[in-house]
Amino acid sequence: MTSIYRGRGGNIVLACLACLSAIPTWATENTSHRRGPVTLAELSLEELGNIEITSVRRTPERLSDAAAAIFVITRDDILRSGVVTIPEALRLAPNLQVARVDATQYAINARGFNTATSNQLLVLIDGRSVYTPLYSGVFWDVQDVLMEDIDRIEVISGPGGALWGSNAVNGVINIVTRSAHETKDTVVLDAAGSETRAHVSFRHGGELSDTASYRIHGKYLDQDSTVRANGADVPDASRKGQIGFRLDWDKAADTFTVQGDAYKGETDQAAVDDKTVAGANLLGRWSRSLGADSNVQLQVYHDHTERDYPGTFKEIRNTTDIELQHRFKPAKRHEIVWGGGYRSSSDHVTNSATLAFLPTHVRLNLANLFLQDSITLIPERLDLTLGSKFERNDYTGLEIQPSARVAWKMKDRQLLWGAISRAVRTPSRIDRQLFSPGSPPFLLAGGADFRSETLLAYELGYRIQAHARASLSISTFYNVYDHLRSLEPQPSGAFVIGNEMEGSTYGAELWGDLEVTKWWRIKAGYAYLEKDLRLSSNSRDPNGVRPSGNDAKHRITLRSSMDITPTLALDGTLRYVSALPNPSVPAYTTLDLRLGWKATKELEVALIGQNLLDKQHPEFGSAPNRSEIERNVMVRATWRF
Repeated sequence: MTSIYRGRGGNIVLACLACLSAIPTWATENTSHRRGPVTLAELSLEELGNIEITSVRRTPERLSDAAAAIFVITRDDILRSGVVTIPEALRLAPNLQVARVDATQYAINARGFNTATSNQLLVLIDGRSVYTPLYSGVFWDVQDVLMEDIDRIEVISGPGGALWGSNAVNGVINIVTRSAHETKDTVVLDAAGSETRAHVSFRHGGELSDTASYRIHGKYLDQDSTVRANGADVPDASRKGQIGFRLDWDKAADTFTVQGDAYKGETDQAAVDDKTVAGANLLGRWSRSLGADSNVQLQVYHDHTERDYPGTFKEIRNTTDIELQHRFKPAKRHEIVWGGGYRSSSDHVTNSATLAFLPTHVRLNLANLFLQDSITLIPERLDLTLGSKFERNDYTGLEIQPSARVAWKMKDRQLLWGAISRAVRTPSRIDRQLFSPGSPPFLLAGGADFRSETLLAYELGYRIQAHARASLSISTFYNVYDHLRSLEPQPSGAFVIGNEMEGSTYGAELWGDLEVTKWWRIKAGYAYLEKDLRLSSNSRDPNGVRPSGNDAKHRITLRSSMDITPTLALDGTLRYVSALPNPSVPAYTTLDLRLGWKATKELEVALIGQNLLDKQHPEFGSAPNRSEIERNVMVRATWRF
């Protein structure tokens, strides 16, 4: 595990934060009814540009028109890559840094500040926010859906607080699954490999009536342990099962969705009992069309989670969220999206001798209103989008997150866009109410006056489809941060979590597609990042700016997809990540390959290799005790009928 803080009291802080790292979208549905991965000839670059996305303006728009650094991972990208988990799928996005920490944990962020407890990235699954108020981040080990059922993953690098609220600071990940109307078949998948010891999933869908459809699904994943640099096994092997369902019903101008999941899993750990996780969620969404340019939607969900780390802490959390959105056109050149919501999240924590959350039970309430006006300045050429979210939380009160975006269609296939945005990362339980050891005298205490971390972001981007077979997207950014987390020593010798770090980051992201032939497509991406952080004059943090995340300066992704024959496909992904500075992780290059053979109309068999260039390598953490990721070779069979 990466050392978050060093110096006096550093071991205790490390133990506290490290244990936690193991811690509504209104999407339109793609109406295609595909039984399996499409061939390259069936999905042109122009069709990719016409994919409808919802994450940028909270209303459907074409990807090619979006005034943001947004990359879309399509369903076919996922199926052709052979990945089995969401974090693995996110590696396909060149605007994300994804580092595997151990068998179940990942460090994932955009535009810097990556740690195993990253807290500046908002993640949504079918409109359900999956961040935890415990540390304002995502427990990636329990975020899962059936890969077959994902329609797309919209990845925005850059702030989205004006629409999505707190924690949408450096980016937004919006995972959208397919409607039950599109999954009226049966899929059974069975895979086994050297590191992915077992991956079994099924889905069955059908019709309840001419306007109502359903599906049920289940998934089981068994992951082998990682290893140390010397080849010794790390006790972190994991097993997790999940079941779920979805119902979709259309009636005249109304559409209804009800869906839910339940899961349970365990992860090995040394000396004490296994770590366990469990949870369930239920979501309902109603939408009514009020005309060609108007609709209203209501979404409600409840999420229950349990996490037990023997010897460290145990948490039981219940979250209920309700949100209403209305879209309409009050005038010819204006489109208004507005709405509001309320979220209540309560937890019960069982503390240990190592750390404590005090009080042990807290209910956190979050209320918000948002308003956005998309203004057509020059029809078909120049658009301006103004918006803001007004959010009240129990820690810092009212937070305002405005944004202004402009999009200029220079030509039919060229878009120049720019944005200025403010976003905040509100305090979490770890910032305000974490103490260590578990009883006085404390060597570490949460900051009673910890404020929201703030970002003022400036972005400029350009997107072009230069040819029917070639497209390119370029984004640049300059981010100014204030009130970042620091660790402040006290006269007593203890440490208090404070807000005395500030500074800026800047960089560029680019990616492009090239259709070499009808049967061969190449996708490439590059991300560059520079950080200039400093402590304020009031800070005495002995760690300096090192706890601000461990980020690669350069990342390169190259993907190739070939339809060798109508029944044989070869896909490969080459990734390069430059060295991480502190703690030091050497640069590495990985190669993943998938050879898929459609044996019959119903059966597809694939041979998948991951991390093929070396036996093992580290991606995150401190030597010598960090995990290293091993080569994985897997055989997978998929039946569709």
